[in-house]
Amino acid sequence: MARLDRQPGFVIEESGIRLITDLRRGGPPKLLENLSEAVKHTDGESVSIDLASINRLDSLGASFLAELVVRGHVAGKEVHFTGISEGVQKGLARYYYPAPDVRIPVQKAYRLEAMGQTLLNWWEAAGELLLLISESVYWTVIALWRGDGHRRGAVEAQALTLGVGALPVVAMVSFLVGLIMALQSAEQLRQFGANIFVADLIAISMTREMGPLMTAILLSGRSGSAIAAEIATMQVNEEIDALRTMGLNPIRYVVVPKIWGILLTAPLLAIMAVVIGIGGGLIIAVVSLDLTARAFLTEVASALYLKDLISGFVKSLVFAALIVILAAYFGFRVKGGAEGVGRVTTTSVVVSLFAVIVADAILGLLFYL
Repeated sequence: MARLDRQPGFVIEESGIRLITDLRRGGPPKLLENLSEAVKHTDGESVSIDLASINRLDSLGASFLAELVVRGHVAGKEVHFTGISEGVQKGLARYYYPAPDVRIPVQKAYRLEAMGQTLLNWWEAAGELLLLISESVYWTVIALWRGDGHRRGAVEAQALTLGVGALPVVAMVSFLVGLIMALQSAEQLRQFGANIFVADLIAISMTREMGPLMTAILLSGRSGSAIAAEIATMQVNEEIDALRTMGLNPIRYVVVPKIWGILLTAPLLAIMAVVIGIGGGLIIAVVSLDLTARAFLTEVASALYLKDLISGFVKSLVFAALIVILAAYFGFRVKGGAEGVGRVTTTSVVVSLFAVIVADAILGLLFYL
């Protein structure tokens, strides 16, 4: 009784594999590939091939068996033939020439070679990223004067999808961040009678850092992953190649509307995050620190300077550009099918978060040192 599914030309049994087809002229198409896979996945190191159903064997059939033995050896299996009839025996005696001993090359991993290959891969990836950035910047600027090259209304659609769609989650997180920051600092400041300085802490931290940074983190996880998955899917489905065939630049057609959409909405989201975060701090100040709303808002206005507002605005623009560029970069580099799409989507989110935090540190040093 066969214990596995019957394959075209052979049956896998408990005792081994039984051929049920004629091997004259090399047998049916793809028989060698399917049989080799069956041998490779058979338990044990020795595989028995039953030839009882075969009555005659020509030169191509003998070559077929010889190739099967070689492939089994490469897979670490020893192939043996049983049930050989008189006609098959004559064919083997006349045409079968076993291949010489096959030696599987052992590749040694040299540390210096591996390091060199890693550096080369990084160099090529950096070159591709630089090329993508240069093209994206060029076509983004050109799009200000030339409206062709992308779908009508694409920028507005991307602004709604990437920016406006993220407003609820940005508002909720910013409110909770401002509330928690005020709540954690209230106890300490109350000990020194410095309750009013909660307003300074919330206003400066939300404007300089937390507002743009939290907005960028949420956009990276929500919008950046969507961009990477969309472009990767288009690459896998050969839609990117179709655009090139039609004479359309994929970066100009796909990436530039996303860049403009997120550049237009990210600063607005950051402003909303700052305002809502300060609102969360205001609630704690009124409830827990016995401050009036007027005193809190007056202190907020006196603590903020134009430089703080500009730094938060610039950070939100830089973060937004990084998110789209990195998401598009990994989307274009996808390999494989659905698994590859998931892999590059995850990678793009992780790299975008890291790049946003590094950029935040660099911009903070530039603005306040």
